[in-house]
Amino acid sequence: MSPLDHDDKVRYVVVTPVRDEQQHIGRTIASVLAQTHPPARWVIVDDGSTDATLRIIGEGVAGTPWVHVVETGNARRALGSAEILAFDRGMATLNGDLAYDYVVKLDGDVELPADYFERLLGRMEAAPDWGIASGVYCEKRAGAWVPVRMPAYHAAGASKVLRRACFEAIGGFVARKGWDTVDEIRAGLRGWRTGHWGDIQFRHLKPEGIAMGSLRTHRFHGEIYYQTGGGLLFLAAKVADRALTSRPYILGGLAMAWGYFGPLLTRAERLVSDQEARHYRQLLNGRLFAPVARLRALIPKRHG
Repeated sequence: MSPLDHDDKVRYVVVTPVRDEQQHIGRTIASVLAQTHPPARWVIVDDGSTDATLRIIGEGVAGTPWVHVVETGNARRALGSAEILAFDRGMATLNGDLAYDYVVKLDGDVELPADYFERLLGRMEAAPDWGIASGVYCEKRAGAWVPVRMPAYHAAGASKVLRRACFEAIGGFVARKGWDTVDEIRAGLRGWRTGHWGDIQFRHLKPEGIAMGSLRTHRFHGEIYYQTGGGLLFLAAKVADRALTSRPYILGGLAMAWGYFGPLLTRAERLVSDQEARHYRQLLNGRLFAPVARLRALIPKRHG
């Protein structure tokens, strides 16, 4: 039995901001159209593409009434905020009388298995405290599709499903870099569960950071970590991990540290409140000390 056979009224909408995705958008379209539980509406927002993206979209969705295409006409994009501004443009096109239970932010460079949304929504329906969820994204490395590690509480930004009540409670996405961490912080503070399921996987066709380059990506992540309220203790662990495991070695860690300390020294405004920052640091410190707690649990207690 399908996870949603008991309730075929579970409805969701998908919004996909794209720009210059001619190499991948065709595969994204094919995988969404093939879903065993299709969306009530799919809004694709072309944010000023200069290649063949718009033509490929038009050909790929022709004759599909539940797919709408929106053009913003933007010539320039600000990294980190443009995709959310385009996403908001897509959300604004939804009719007030369109009923839906979930909102999906989906990138235009992914490929989903046919039962992706059926399985995700089935699990979220079975556990009403789930507010934000995703599968795990895989990237091609040395010819093989490899799952990318994520913190337990994190849902992949490239394919993020939000319960509508949760989405509205957190005020949607903030149109700044770090949006896909801020949403989880705010949801967690309001009692919503966030995270991913490792056995539900999808393919990210364009490796993360390819548009910016490795060093800029590491610095970008450091900036996001500052913006979302991360503390120095976990930063040390992140920098060490980047320096030892991510290319370019050593320089990757230094670039992340630079991304964090730059705005720290200038006292740049963060995206989160003090309460939200504390909540985020508690999540991170829990990850840091979890191995110690597990080890202590294995040590027999002395009596008498």
